[in-house]
Amino acid sequence: MLKPDYESISPDLGHSYKYESYDINSPNNNKLKWHYHQELELVYVNSGVGKRQVGTHLSNYTDGDLVLVGSYLPHTGFTKGFEVGQKEIVIQFNQDIFKNAFDSIEELKSINHLLMLSEKGIAFSGPIKDDIGIRMEGLKYETQLDGLLTFIKILYDLSQHKEKQILNANGYAFISSPMENKRLKIIFNYIRDNFMDQIVLNDIADKVYMTPQSFCRFFKKSTSKTFTSFLNEYRINHATKLLAETDQDVKSICYESGFNNLSNFFRNFKRITSHTPNAYRDQIFNNIDL
Repeated sequence: MLKPDYESISPDLGHSYKYESYDINSPNNNKLKWHYHQELELVYVNSGVGKRQVGTHLSNYTDGDLVLVGSYLPHTGFTKGFEVGQKEIVIQFNQDIFKNAFDSIEELKSINHLLMLSEKGIAFSGPIKDDIGIRMEGLKYETQLDGLLTFIKILYDLSQHKEKQILNANGYAFISSPMENKRLKIIFNYIRDNFMDQIVLNDIADKVYMTPQSFCRFFKKSTSKTFTSFLNEYRINHATKLLAETDQDVKSICYESGFNNLSNFFRNFKRITSHTPNAYRDQIFNNIDL
């Protein structure tokens, strides 16, 4: 029987956190699918483009990324194939080891607020992104105590930073039942692998041994979105990535994103992004805020 992708993480020897680094020579092959873990995860990608799926939030990054993912918050990996010079730094830690200390030290109380916000996922922007990334990478060269102090300062600076986006602002209903989480994992992985093709409700319901009616109720309860709405958002998110990164015509992007006619594509694109595909591309190329 297929088990949920629960990842068990142990801190590095002599440290309160686990440090990992990936690049073109040592890619992160194990985190591409839907998974979760007890530990919080701070991820820095120094450059390049990619996708975020954190909880039910879907978006793209275009110039590297800095994301804090909370405890037990399901997500997929942030890189799929590395460009030359691109790297990903991942720090994972259990917030319980810091909570009591941060509560009792006045100067560090803001960190607990940051960790609480991480339950919904946080993306950081602005100059701090690369500054934090450089410090994260430098942790591997520091002594145990210096590394801990640097890590606490990283968390403090992030807690004070104003340019951050809460990724699941409307909440994310994490399913604690192993059976329900297994179903969600199967559903999200199936969407990721098949969104470019027609997805028949009966087929995906069969994957989790549910009737279409039960499947729809389960998905809405778990994600606060209908299955059709989530699937369309996933497809439009992919379309925005193609519009920003390629010179493909809109019709080709429509079909490559899983839509079978242009009118349906245009209608959903406008509803989700508030722009037409052509206007979205124009604003991206003219560096206008969307």
